[in-house]
Amino acid sequence: MMRLEFRRHCYILFLLGIFSLLFAPMQSVANQEQEAPGLELARQAVKAPKKPTTADHSQFKALQQAFTSGTDISKACISCHTKAADQLKKTLHWTWLDPNSPKDNQKGKAGYSLNNFCISANGMHDHHCNECHIGWNVEGKKAEIDCLRCHGQKKINWEELFEDYEYFMESNDPEEKALAKEAQAEIQAAVQSVGRPTRKNCGSCHFSGGGGDGVKHGDLDPSLINPNRELDVHMGYDGQDFECTRCHTTIAHQVAGRIYGTPASKTRKSLLEHDLEPKIMCESCHSDKPHKSSDKMNDHTDKVACQACHVPEIAKVLPVQTWWDWSQSGKKKDGKPYDIIGPFGKPVYQSTRGETKWEKHVTPKYLWFNGSIQGATAKDIIDPSKLIKLAWPDGNRHDKNARIFPFNIHLGKQPYDTENKTMTTPLLSGEHGYWTTFNWQDSIERGAKYLGLPFSGKISFVETGYVFPSTHMVAPKEEALGCNQCHTRPKSRLADLAGFYMPGRDRFKPIDIAGWAIVLCSFIGIVLHALGRIFTNGHKKEG
Repeated sequence: MMRLEFRRHCYILFLLGIFSLLFAPMQSVANQEQEAPGLELARQAVKAPKKPTTADHSQFKALQQAFTSGTDISKACISCHTKAADQLKKTLHWTWLDPNSPKDNQKGKAGYSLNNFCISANGMHDHHCNECHIGWNVEGKKAEIDCLRCHGQKKINWEELFEDYEYFMESNDPEEKALAKEAQAEIQAAVQSVGRPTRKNCGSCHFSGGGGDGVKHGDLDPSLINPNRELDVHMGYDGQDFECTRCHTTIAHQVAGRIYGTPASKTRKSLLEHDLEPKIMCESCHSDKPHKSSDKMNDHTDKVACQACHVPEIAKVLPVQTWWDWSQSGKKKDGKPYDIIGPFGKPVYQSTRGETKWEKHVTPKYLWFNGSIQGATAKDIIDPSKLIKLAWPDGNRHDKNARIFPFNIHLGKQPYDTENKTMTTPLLSGEHGYWTTFNWQDSIERGAKYLGLPFSGKISFVETGYVFPSTHMVAPKEEALGCNQCHTRPKSRLADLAGFYMPGRDRFKPIDIAGWAIVLCSFIGIVLHALGRIFTNGHKKEG
């Protein structure tokens, strides 16, 4: 009887041991509920999210004068902020050029860079593109700086109000004089309503550039003006409520961020390592070991970007454009241009622009990325038999600075010079632009002259690709990707990345057989060992 009781206890202990092995991973998951070090470090970095202002601009005499133009406003601002103009004119927001690219093939909107939405800014001669430049009246760098584009907190139609003020001031009618006074009061109120840049200020260009809301990025659109935490944990009004400048920190008007081929940061130091580092990298606030010390995910940070797991989806609220085919443009009905509106209320065809496609809830594409984006310019010789990469991430798995990173890839079809084997730069807006004339040869010739480029007069269309890194729309931690969304087959998110072995995604039969053999042998060994101990102890007891 004693022997049977002993054996029963041994069997119970054996089963408990097996259960502990099976359920240990569940305990590890439960431990994740404890706060990770990276989260605590981030809280330390943003203890004071709101900075108080030190000036009431409505009290400044320079801003109480009558303003008749944007130039008047700029001069008033600079009368106090005496170094601001010189600082700003050295930045990308003003130059639209990458200072680190070759001077004879300089990249940037004001240089020879191309895209597959609005194609080219024609050296800043296309006034439609200049709507996003920070100079007044779409005059580009010929104009004075529009300080209120970034700092104005009250949006008004400047051109209309200036015209109204000038018109009514010339009148002798007392009622019209009163209207002039009202217009000036509205102008002054807007001039005096200034502050640090908000999401709305930045978004006036970055959310709607390239031809409209959501045309380009997928992770940047007007839904981020007032998002909730579900849309972005950092910018959500019920989350951290960050403005863009919380991460895109600024020194002398230089805003932290990538400049074409120049990475946003050359290091991945946290603020603990260097407290003057810009906060542009995830590691700046969260460190390169953001998870608990026992968490396997910390072993991924040298090869996998934080965004790869924490930005699992883009275009969550508003659709993003994924395809723009210029070769289909120019069609008319009854001799007139026309539009076709498709899903999401977005145009799927426009005579002026061609065919477009839109999507929502888009899964990013994953590519190696070292922080630099390269691409063909208007001067480069192309191979039209291949996809022309106008902007594509640099880096590979052997690059110590490269990480697997999520991207929105915008595909398109646009004109190229078949004789010179170069991409073309058509002038789109204005009296002689393609949107008015529907004449490719003439608009391309005009655009080429602005940039000093040759044009043979012979064109065809080629497919192009342009990437946008997905760094916004950061999901709450409970919605971040799990291991089985990459380490799986056949639907791994990283299925298109080759050149390395990934457990769960890839199969190599000898390794699989050997691995399972080790697991099976280990299990058999445990069972035999347990049974042997039970049998041996039983006989000893009998003796």
